[in-house]
Amino acid sequence: MSIATLFCLRLGRCITTSLLLFVALPLCAAAPLPELVSKHGSHALMVDGAPYLILGAQTNNSSNYPDALKDVWPSVEKMHANTLSIPVAWEQIESTEGKFDFSYVDVLIKQARERDVKVVLLWFATWKNNAPHYAPAWVKLDNARFPRVVKQDGDTLNSMSPLGKNTLEADKKAFVELMKHLKKNDKDHTVIMVQVQNEVGTYKSVRDFSALAQQYFTAQVPADLIQQLKLKSGSWAQVFGKDADEFFHAYYIAKYCNEIAQAGKAIKNLPMYVNVALRNPFNPGLPGQYSSGGATDNVLHIWKVAAPAIDLIGPDIYFRDHKTVSKVLELYARDDNALFVAEIGNDQPYARYFYSTLGLGGIGFSPFGMDDTGYTNYPLGAKEYNDETIEHFAQHYRAISPMMRDWAKLLFENNRWGFAEPLDTTGDAQKIWNAEATPAEKEQHAKDKAAALTQLVDAGLWDIEVTYGRPMFWIAPPEGNNPAAGGALVVQLSDNEYLVTAHKARVEFKPSKELANKKYMIDRVEEGRYQDGKWIMSRVWNGDQTDWGLNFSDRPVVLKVKMAAYTTN
Repeated sequence: MSIATLFCLRLGRCITTSLLLFVALPLCAAAPLPELVSKHGSHALMVDGAPYLILGAQTNNSSNYPDALKDVWPSVEKMHANTLSIPVAWEQIESTEGKFDFSYVDVLIKQARERDVKVVLLWFATWKNNAPHYAPAWVKLDNARFPRVVKQDGDTLNSMSPLGKNTLEADKKAFVELMKHLKKNDKDHTVIMVQVQNEVGTYKSVRDFSALAQQYFTAQVPADLIQQLKLKSGSWAQVFGKDADEFFHAYYIAKYCNEIAQAGKAIKNLPMYVNVALRNPFNPGLPGQYSSGGATDNVLHIWKVAAPAIDLIGPDIYFRDHKTVSKVLELYARDDNALFVAEIGNDQPYARYFYSTLGLGGIGFSPFGMDDTGYTNYPLGAKEYNDETIEHFAQHYRAISPMMRDWAKLLFENNRWGFAEPLDTTGDAQKIWNAEATPAEKEQHAKDKAAALTQLVDAGLWDIEVTYGRPMFWIAPPEGNNPAAGGALVVQLSDNEYLVTAHKARVEFKPSKELANKKYMIDRVEEGRYQDGKWIMSRVWNGDQTDWGLNFSDRPVVLKVKMAAYTTN
């Protein structure tokens, strides 16, 4: 509890003396609402008036009940997470139309406050992964009042039509009641953000082909889309050609989500976002094979026009390979979109992308399925859920959590780079290759592998090189970790100074072309931490600790590195 809050509680009653009012009122001011701010293409989630990083944990889908929370909090604590993402279901708060029950929400907020954990609420309502499973029975069993998507062949899918006005109004009414309850009962803003729906879109059809949908589809494309995308007017088919069906569906789903978010924000203006069931950026398939109408990378421009009340669009990442994950992060880290990994698999290979996310200026990272309720979503996530599963993420959170606010501010205000180990060196194929290859082939393969395990970026006067699987006391080619687990995060503090943390990696600073004719050296390397915005040095690295690069093990370490260049004549 803050001193200001304690003071206000002890005050107990209004004080009429003008001098005391002058002193007391600022202390009693309400906590500022969380908000997303953007500056020069960078983004920050402001919580309690300062930048905040979501070191998140998301529960399984059915952990949103008071009795299940006992199996949630131990994982949050072991993980060193500061934020819990957890559903609140429409069926849960309005099982009977017009009657609302927020008892679960109250228990959740109370227990989160006791643990000093923030909450991201996930509104499971009209859509949860395409379907209305989390809508109350009086909605999902009344197709006449709350219509579903109709396929081109006339069959009906278990996916709600975004053109169903009754559905929208009923969903919006329930969401508004939820936000009213938060406004009244969560004045300290334990809930810092709200997800609107869950993985919206439709499988098995590119769009709704109902009679009502056909009327909308053959009509003129709405003016907001024409104007903001600078297009010529016409019907959907005339304006968008082969993409018309998918863009149409995306537009009206986005408008639907926007209306709900807008209505909720009018009550309590929390940041609101949607999450995405991704298509593969390199091999997407056809809409309907992936969730058509959701905010996939090819329709982000449609969503940005149709849903201005949605503050960000967050990818749900269940690809494991470095190339695909890197591309997804790049696609969703935009000047007009704060990067938040709303979900990612909870198996070991996913953990290293925490560094990539922060290096792109991400505001948070939230692995899915982080509770001990007996369910795993293998093969998307880990086959078994145990302390080892949790530790894959905890080992990275521990490096950031003690100075999370400082990292958040530095990442928002400075140049930054994130690295994740790019090559998985495990597997029988690798062993067979090494056993059967000729000496020349082995030599070439070793060179190729070393090159693949070396990441180099231009960081101003200095280039940053990150390699993986090297002995600390030797200049040997990188072999990679087994399994791939390394990562690094670097923030530029000045032209010659950087803040670095890493895991199972070697980080080196090398002169850029600008310093080509100069000698260079490490001026100073300090291990330490930030406390209340001030750097506190614990020891200086030198000798063996710097002669072979900056070698990071699995221990959480933060270094402040100062480089220097000089001439010899």
